[in-house]
Parts: sequence; C-alpha cells; structure tokens
Amino acid sequence: MGLPILLASGSAIRAELLKRAGVSFEIAKPRVDEDMVREALQAEGESARNIADALAQLKSERVGMKHPEALTIGCDQVLACEGRIYSKPETPDQAMEQIRALSGKRHSLYTAAVVHEGGRPVWRKLSEVKMTMRELSPAYLESYVARNWPDISWSCGAYQVEAEGSRLFSRIEGDYFAILGLPLLELLDYLILRGALEA
Repeated sequence: MGLPILLASGSAIRAELLKRAGVSFEIAKPRVDEDMVREALQAEGESARNIADALAQLKSERVGMKHPEALTIGCDQVLACEGRIYSKPETPDQAMEQIRALSGKRHSLYTAAVVHEGGRPVWRKLSEVKMTMRELSPAYLESYVARNWPDISWSCGAYQVEAEGSRLFSRIEGDYFAILGLPLLELLDYLILRGALEA
C-alpha cells in the first residue's frame, strides 16, 4: 500500500483530476485566509508567480503539519494582466468587470503545487500559462456570465476552459491541466517516484 495522500484544497476540479488519474486520496481543506495573505504579499511587492507559490505552500503546510505521515498537496492559482492581480469574482458584476478587463489581451495564469511530508515541503511545481482572450462583445459577455454563474465564481479568471469558457480564447500557450488548477503530469511523476503510486 502506498503512502497516504491528502489534497489540501476544496476545489472540485482538482479532486476530479486526481480521481480520473486513479489516485487514492482524501480531502483536507486548510484554514487559510487567502485574500488576506494575497493582499499582504501584494503590499510587499511580491510577484504573481511568488504569491501563487507561497499560497500553495501555506495550504500544504497547514494540513501537512497535522499529518506528517502523509503526502499533502497544496495548490493555488493567481492571474496577472498588465501588472494587476485578479481574484475569484464574488458577484456576476465583478465577473463581467474582470472579463471586460481581460478582453482582447494576453494574461498569465500561474498555477503552483507544493507537496508537504514529514514537516517540510519536499516537492513543488509552478506553471505559467499564457492566455490570449478574444475581443468580446458586451452582449456576449453579459450572456456568458448569466449562463455560467455561479460556476465561474470558483475561477480567478471568471472562466472555465473546460466548459463554455473555451470560446473566450483565441490562443492558449501552456499546460491544459495547469489551467484547471493542477500541474497533473508532473505531480503524478513525483508520486510515482516517491512510491505513492504504481507505474
């Protein structure tokens, strides 16, 4: 039997990705005030890349310290466009405002994953995906948000490329799994090398 694996995330899509890959794991949601941590790091001038990495590590650490015998996976995503960092929208109006700001531009989506074991981080991966959004008409933008709310409220970009959100983009450069919130192939490689999964 392999090492126990914990997913320190409440994300349904991350859990679904691991399930589909045949990974046996349990969910243990960390108690982390993401907005407060993100705002503090931004105030200190940290980059979007470093913020994603720090939040992923904090989540894996919060759960991993309580379960040192397990491999605890913490994840986070941060979206940056023209120097501004975007968070998950709280209302449909915020989602429309956010997509309107990204419309016709290229932004970066940073996805970080950190594995914690034995009281310390033992593996990390940070992926950057460059996303080029089409120029969207006001009418389509409004109907898109109306049709897809509240599902898109779980995404820092207010879109889901695995659903209708794919129509928003003209070009995507990078790992599809990272867009969904998990650098899956690299994580599976590590879990196999660590002996937590068969191969």
